[in-house]
Amino acid sequence: MKGPGILWMLQTAAGLSMAGPMFVVGVGFLRDGRLVGGLGFLVLGAIALYFPTYLLNRIGGPKTWVRRLLGRVRRDDTTDEAGADSGSGPKASGDSSLLERLRR
Repeated sequence: MKGPGILWMLQTAAGLSMAGPMFVVGVGFLRDGRLVGGLGFLVLGAIALYFPTYLLNRIGGPKTWVRRLLGRVRRDDTTDEAGADSGSGPKASGDSSLLERLRR
């Protein structure tokens, strides 16, 4: 049985810790009859609830960071071997890695 992972649980906890007070204030405003303020706080709470998930999806999680690190290490190893064989190898692969970084 596969359940939610620890990273998902941390994202949810972070979102709820930011959004919870906003939801409470929003409901309080709605009960007092201040509709604009109440709806505003509820919308801000919804944004704050999903912000950690959006942020991690945007920058990637720990798995992505490890993959990027290993990819760069492997690319550097192959570049060194190609550099020993030919003089123009590292320059060309260095340019392509810079372009790859800009595309992300």
